[in-house]
Amino acid sequence: MQRLIEFAGNHPILAAAFVGLLVAWIVWEISQRFRGFKEISPGQLVRMINDEAVSVFDLGAIADYGQGHIASAKQISPSQIDPGSKEMEKLKDKPVALYCKNGMAAPAVAGRLVKAGYTQVHVLKGGLASWIADGLPLVKGNKK
Repeated sequence: MQRLIEFAGNHPILAAAFVGLLVAWIVWEISQRFRGFKEISPGQLVRMINDEAVSVFDLGAIADYGQGHIASAKQISPSQIDPGSKEMEKLKDKPVALYCKNGMAAPAVAGRLVKAGYTQVHVLKGGLASWIADGLPLVKGNKK
């Protein structure tokens, strides 16, 4: 312990950087725990599709949807998701899974749904790219 204090005294910039990174990491972990939705892996999504009546939404562009999407997914743009619509209200207490091309847009939409009172919101971690990387199948065409 004495050597740690001596190191911090001799290298204040490194010690401050370490403390800053530690605080940032703790804040990040806490924010991840309390965001209200859960990130799931492609394997977990497959289990949900097979075991539960999960509603899967592809938040990508319609052209990307036509090139390949998860079998049970419905295409909808992030701006079109209205948590208060009659169709979406039916899903308020049911499992909902969201994904986009690379996992960047889906968390924002998931946050909106959680704020609106949805209780079982899931986001595919890494988006469709992680689904493809795991070698899972895609359906081609624009059937919704």
